[in-house]
Amino acid sequence: MPLSMVNQGEPNRIRRVGGREDTRRFIESLGFVAGAEVTVVSESSGNLIVNVKDSRVAIGKDMANKIMVG
Repeated sequence: MPLSMVNQGEPNRIRRVGGREDTRRFIESLGFVAGAEVTVVSESSGNLIVNVKDSRVAIGKDMANKIMVG
């Protein structure tokens, strides 16, 4: 399921990152790599603030839809 569908405060493991090669590389440079744990801290209008690799990162809904968790 995409990261945008995850409940707030619920830890998940990243299964894969989709999208074009340049987009995927950018997302992975933020710490969103397969096997990493990610937790949604808050959500506003589809935009997410998440904890990943001991950092808080804000991402848009379009980017969150490319990150598959499970």
